[in-house]
Amino acid sequence: MTMNWKTCALLTSLSILVSGCGVAEQGRSASQLVITSLQAARGVPGTTVTFNTGPLLSDVCQGAAPACSVFNDFGQVTMDLILKDPGTPTATSAPSDLNAVTFTNYHVVYRRADGRNTPGVDVPFPFDSAVTFTVGGSGATAQFELVRHDAKFEAPLKALETDFVIITTIADITFYGKDQAGKNVAVTGSIQVNFGNFADVS
Repeated sequence: MTMNWKTCALLTSLSILVSGCGVAEQGRSASQLVITSLQAARGVPGTTVTFNTGPLLSDVCQGAAPACSVFNDFGQVTMDLILKDPGTPTATSAPSDLNAVTFTNYHVVYRRADGRNTPGVDVPFPFDSAVTFTVGGSGATAQFELVRHDAKFEAPLKALETDFVIITTIADITFYGKDQAGKNVAVTGSIQVNFGNFADVS
């Protein structure tokens, strides 16, 4: 099957637009990150923080409405670093200090399986935040904020204090960093987050 000139022109234009968004640069690093574990924990002061693979039961109200207390919830990510070109079976290459990747920020987006994904109506607003950790040849683990305090004071979570509906979402977390040569690296993981007025943790 052959493409006409209009189709070729469209594809060429799209490739130019994508390269201008930084997608191509993120692939120039010799390092590749693999998320080996993504876990979450409810943030309740005075209790032991226990991370698990999900789903996270994110409580929108500790205590009795309308006098609710709210707490942010946490995530924990574990990453390994591998080389895109590991060498040959008889002469493998190990990551060097130059291949280590330092992450400095991340982006969280919530989505629903039913496709109702309007922020502030169906799901909490996406957000950006900072976290700094370096992944070398031996891997690394870091903790970060997965659900903000503010999200529980905003729609649609605020209404869950009294209507006892559960909003089931998938949180996509993208971590952004650079290798030691300054080349961009990004990696994304996902975990299920259920929002509701759950039983208080004591």
